[in-house]
Amino acid sequence: MADSHEDNYGRRLSRRIARHLRGTMVGGLLLLVPVIITYVVLKWLFDAIDGLLQPAIQEAFNRDVPGLGLLVLIVLLYVAGLVGGNFLGRRIIDLGRAMLLRIPIIGMVYSSAKQLIDALSGAESSSFRQVVMIEYPRKDAWTIGFLTGSTTDKDGNPLSIIYIPTAPTPNSGWVALIPDGDVFYTDLTVSTAMRLVLSGGIIAPSMITTSQAS
Repeated sequence: MADSHEDNYGRRLSRRIARHLRGTMVGGLLLLVPVIITYVVLKWLFDAIDGLLQPAIQEAFNRDVPGLGLLVLIVLLYVAGLVGGNFLGRRIIDLGRAMLLRIPIIGMVYSSAKQLIDALSGAESSSFRQVVMIEYPRKDAWTIGFLTGSTTDKDGNPLSIIYIPTAPTPNSGWVALIPDGDVFYTDLTVSTAMRLVLSGGIIAPSMITTSQAS
Protein backbone atom coordinates (compact mmCIF):
# COMPACT_ATOMS: atom_id res chain seq x y z
CA MET A 1 0.00 0.00 0.00
CA ALA A 2 2.79 2.38 0.87
CA ASP A 3 4.53 1.69 -2.42
CA SER A 4 1.26 2.31 -4.33
CA HIS A 5 0.71 5.58 -2.48
CA GLU A 6 4.25 6.68 -3.25
CA ASP A 7 3.80 5.76 -6.92
CA ASN A 8 0.59 7.80 -7.15
CA TYR A 9 2.27 10.72 -5.42
CA GLY A 10 5.22 10.45 -7.81
CA ARG A 11 2.92 10.46 -10.86
CA ARG A 12 0.97 13.46 -9.55
CA LEU A 13 4.21 15.28 -8.87
CA SER A 14 5.50 14.44 -12.34
CA ARG A 15 2.28 15.71 -13.95
CA ARG A 16 2.42 18.88 -11.85
CA ILE A 17 6.02 19.50 -12.88
CA ALA A 18 5.17 18.77 -16.52
CA ARG A 19 2.21 21.23 -16.44
CA HIS A 20 4.40 23.85 -14.77
CA LEU A 21 7.15 23.44 -17.36
CA ARG A 22 4.66 23.42 -20.25
CA GLY A 23 2.80 26.51 -19.00
CA THR A 24 6.01 28.37 -18.26
CA MET A 25 7.51 27.49 -21.66
CA VAL A 26 4.35 28.59 -23.48
CA GLY A 27 4.35 31.84 -21.50
CA GLY A 28 7.97 32.41 -22.41
CA LEU A 29 7.21 31.64 -26.05
CA LEU A 30 4.34 34.14 -26.13
CA LEU A 31 6.61 36.73 -24.54
CA LEU A 32 9.65 36.22 -26.75
CA VAL A 33 8.10 35.55 -30.16
CA PRO A 34 6.79 39.13 -30.64
CA VAL A 35 10.19 40.47 -29.57
CA ILE A 36 11.98 38.16 -32.01
CA ILE A 37 9.61 39.05 -34.85
CA THR A 38 10.07 42.76 -34.12
CA TYR A 39 13.84 42.32 -34.17
CA VAL A 40 13.76 40.37 -37.44
CA VAL A 41 11.49 42.94 -39.15
CA LEU A 42 13.55 45.91 -37.95
CA LYS A 43 16.79 44.19 -38.94
CA TRP A 44 15.36 43.43 -42.38
CA LEU A 45 14.27 47.06 -42.81
CA PHE A 46 17.65 48.34 -41.62
CA ASP A 47 19.56 45.99 -43.95
CA ALA A 48 17.27 46.81 -46.89
CA ILE A 49 17.54 50.58 -46.45
CA ASP A 50 21.20 50.55 -45.51
CA GLY A 51 21.95 48.25 -48.43
CA LEU A 52 20.65 50.77 -50.98
CA LEU A 53 23.83 52.83 -50.75
CA GLN A 54 26.28 50.33 -49.31
CA PRO A 55 27.73 49.31 -52.73
CA ALA A 56 28.66 52.93 -53.47
CA ILE A 57 30.03 53.43 -49.95
CA GLN A 58 32.06 50.23 -50.16
CA GLU A 59 33.46 51.37 -53.49
CA ALA A 60 34.39 54.77 -52.04
CA PHE A 61 35.84 53.61 -48.72
CA ASN A 62 36.96 50.16 -49.86
CA ARG A 63 35.16 48.68 -46.86
CA ASP A 64 31.66 48.01 -45.56
CA VAL A 65 30.48 50.61 -43.03
CA PRO A 66 27.26 49.37 -41.37
CA GLY A 67 24.67 52.11 -40.86
CA LEU A 68 26.42 54.65 -43.08
CA GLY A 69 24.12 53.84 -46.00
CA LEU A 70 21.08 54.63 -43.86
CA LEU A 71 22.65 57.88 -42.67
CA VAL A 72 23.53 58.95 -46.23
CA LEU A 73 19.98 58.11 -47.37
CA ILE A 74 18.51 60.30 -44.60
CA VAL A 75 20.78 63.17 -45.67
CA LEU A 76 19.77 62.67 -49.32
CA LEU A 77 16.09 62.76 -48.38
CA TYR A 78 16.63 65.98 -46.47
CA VAL A 79 18.56 67.60 -49.31
CA ALA A 80 15.92 66.48 -51.84
CA GLY A 81 13.25 68.03 -49.63
CA LEU A 82 15.18 71.30 -49.51
CA VAL A 83 15.62 71.31 -53.30
CA GLY A 84 11.93 70.59 -53.88
CA GLY A 85 10.94 73.32 -51.45
CA ASN A 86 12.21 76.28 -53.49
CA PHE A 87 11.15 77.70 -56.86
CA LEU A 88 14.33 76.91 -58.83
CA GLY A 89 14.49 73.41 -57.41
CA ARG A 90 10.88 72.72 -58.39
CA ARG A 91 11.53 73.92 -61.93
CA ILE A 92 14.52 71.58 -62.24
CA ILE A 93 12.50 68.69 -60.81
CA ASP A 94 9.59 69.37 -63.19
CA LEU A 95 11.99 69.40 -66.14
CA GLY A 96 13.58 66.12 -65.06
CA ARG A 97 10.17 64.57 -64.45
CA ALA A 98 8.97 65.57 -67.93
CA MET A 99 12.06 63.99 -69.49
CA LEU A 100 11.58 60.83 -67.42
CA LEU A 101 7.95 60.47 -68.48
CA ARG A 102 8.98 60.45 -72.15
CA ILE A 103 11.13 57.34 -71.72
CA PRO A 104 9.23 54.14 -72.69
CA ILE A 105 8.45 51.71 -69.84
CA ILE A 106 10.40 53.82 -67.32
CA GLY A 107 7.93 56.67 -67.79
CA MET A 108 4.97 54.33 -67.25
CA VAL A 109 6.47 52.87 -64.08
CA TYR A 110 7.36 56.32 -62.75
CA SER A 111 3.91 57.69 -63.53
CA SER A 112 2.21 54.83 -61.67
CA ALA A 113 4.55 55.19 -58.70
CA LYS A 114 3.98 58.95 -58.52
CA GLN A 115 0.20 58.54 -58.62
CA LEU A 116 0.45 56.08 -55.74
CA ILE A 117 2.59 58.48 -53.68
CA ASP A 118 0.21 61.36 -54.48
CA ALA A 119 -2.68 59.21 -53.28
CA LEU A 120 -0.85 58.28 -50.07
CA SER A 121 0.00 61.89 -49.31
CA GLY A 122 -3.47 63.19 -50.21
CA ALA A 123 -2.02 65.45 -52.89
CA GLU A 124 -4.49 67.45 -54.96
CA SER A 125 -3.11 65.94 -58.15
CA SER A 126 -4.27 62.47 -57.09
CA SER A 127 -6.68 60.95 -59.62
CA PHE A 128 -8.62 59.25 -56.82
CA ARG A 129 -11.72 61.40 -56.34
CA GLN A 130 -13.54 59.55 -53.57
CA VAL A 131 -13.15 56.49 -51.38
CA VAL A 132 -16.09 54.16 -51.96
CA MET A 133 -17.30 50.70 -50.96
CA ILE A 134 -18.94 48.09 -53.16
CA GLU A 135 -20.60 44.82 -52.21
CA TYR A 136 -18.00 42.27 -53.32
CA PRO A 137 -17.18 39.35 -53.55
CA ARG A 138 -20.61 38.43 -52.16
CA LYS A 139 -23.64 40.00 -50.53
CA ASP A 140 -22.84 41.69 -47.18
CA ALA A 141 -19.10 41.52 -47.91
CA TRP A 142 -17.57 44.90 -48.68
CA THR A 143 -14.54 46.00 -50.68
CA ILE A 144 -12.75 49.36 -50.56
CA GLY A 145 -12.31 51.14 -53.87
CA PHE A 146 -11.43 54.54 -55.31
CA LEU A 147 -13.74 56.48 -57.61
CA THR A 148 -11.66 57.59 -60.61
CA GLY A 149 -14.30 58.63 -63.12
CA SER A 150 -17.75 58.04 -64.57
CA THR A 151 -19.34 56.88 -67.81
CA THR A 152 -22.63 55.43 -69.09
CA ASP A 153 -23.75 52.18 -70.64
CA LYS A 154 -25.47 51.89 -74.03
CA ASP A 155 -28.83 52.74 -72.44
CA GLY A 156 -27.49 55.89 -70.83
CA ASN A 157 -27.40 54.46 -67.31
CA PRO A 158 -24.62 56.07 -65.23
CA LEU A 159 -21.64 53.91 -64.26
CA SER A 160 -18.92 54.68 -61.74
CA ILE A 161 -15.35 53.75 -62.66
CA ILE A 162 -13.86 52.21 -59.53
CA TYR A 163 -10.25 51.24 -58.97
CA ILE A 164 -10.07 48.24 -56.63
CA PRO A 165 -6.63 47.99 -54.96
CA THR A 166 -5.10 44.75 -53.76
CA ALA A 167 -3.39 44.54 -50.37
CA PRO A 168 -0.63 45.19 -49.61
CA THR A 169 0.38 46.28 -53.15
CA PRO A 170 -2.35 48.70 -54.27
CA ASN A 171 -0.69 49.37 -57.63
CA SER A 172 -1.66 45.86 -58.78
CA GLY A 173 -5.43 46.32 -58.45
CA TRP A 174 -8.15 46.17 -61.07
CA VAL A 175 -10.83 48.44 -62.54
CA ALA A 176 -14.58 47.85 -62.25
CA LEU A 177 -17.51 49.67 -63.85
CA ILE A 178 -20.31 49.67 -61.28
CA PRO A 179 -23.86 51.08 -61.56
CA ASP A 180 -24.05 54.27 -59.52
CA GLY A 181 -26.79 52.83 -57.32
CA ASP A 182 -24.47 50.04 -56.15
CA VAL A 183 -21.70 52.41 -55.05
CA PHE A 184 -21.52 53.64 -51.46
CA TYR A 185 -19.51 56.77 -50.67
CA THR A 186 -17.46 56.73 -47.46
CA ASP A 187 -16.15 59.41 -45.13
CA LEU A 188 -12.58 58.11 -45.49
CA THR A 189 -9.86 60.27 -46.95
CA VAL A 190 -7.75 58.81 -49.74
CA SER A 191 -4.65 58.67 -47.52
CA THR A 192 -6.56 56.88 -44.73
CA ALA A 193 -7.91 54.31 -47.19
CA MET A 194 -4.45 53.75 -48.67
CA ARG A 195 -3.00 53.12 -45.21
CA LEU A 196 -5.80 50.61 -44.65
CA VAL A 197 -4.88 48.79 -47.87
CA LEU A 198 -1.10 48.96 -47.43
CA SER A 199 -1.31 47.58 -43.89
CA GLY A 200 -3.57 44.73 -44.94
CA GLY A 201 -6.29 46.07 -42.66
CA ILE A 202 -4.09 46.40 -39.57
CA ILE A 203 -4.30 50.21 -39.62
CA ALA A 204 -8.06 50.67 -39.81
CA PRO A 205 -10.44 53.46 -38.76
CA SER A 206 -12.67 52.75 -35.78
CA MET A 207 -15.78 53.45 -37.87
CA ILE A 208 -16.64 53.96 -41.55
CA THR A 209 -19.70 56.02 -42.44
CA THR A 210 -21.27 55.40 -45.84
CA SER A 211 -23.94 57.04 -47.97
CA GLN A 212 -25.42 55.65 -51.16
CA ALA A 213 -24.70 57.48 -54.39
CA SER A 214 -27.71 59.38 -55.62
